[in-house]
Amino acid sequence: MRLLRPPNDRRRSISLRNHVANIKSQKKRNLTNLKARERNKAVKSELKTRSKKAVNDAGTDDGGESLRLAVKRLDMPAAKGVIHKNQAARRKSRLMRKVNAASSAS
Repeated sequence: MRLLRPPNDRRRSISLRNHVANIKSQKKRNLTNLKARERNKAVKSELKTRSKKAVNDAGTDDGGESLRLAVKRLDMPAAKGVIHKNQAARRKSRLMRKVNAASSAS
């Protein structure tokens, strides 16, 4: 008989429940961790949105501006430590390849 892993949302909900800490500094730390997590999630979501927009706008008048904004949005989280600098470089490289392929195809 195989043991099944719990569904993703169940594992995710464990970290969302109220943290029960007795130490005052740990209670504060839990709050700051939640705030940072929400902020980082928003930043990562914006990265995906900007990248998709840059690929969709490739070959149009707004293509260069969209690409510039996407690259800028990739560099900023790397500088802040939200994503690793190598990950930012890898994403920029992949984005450039997609944009060049899309612009040459259209």
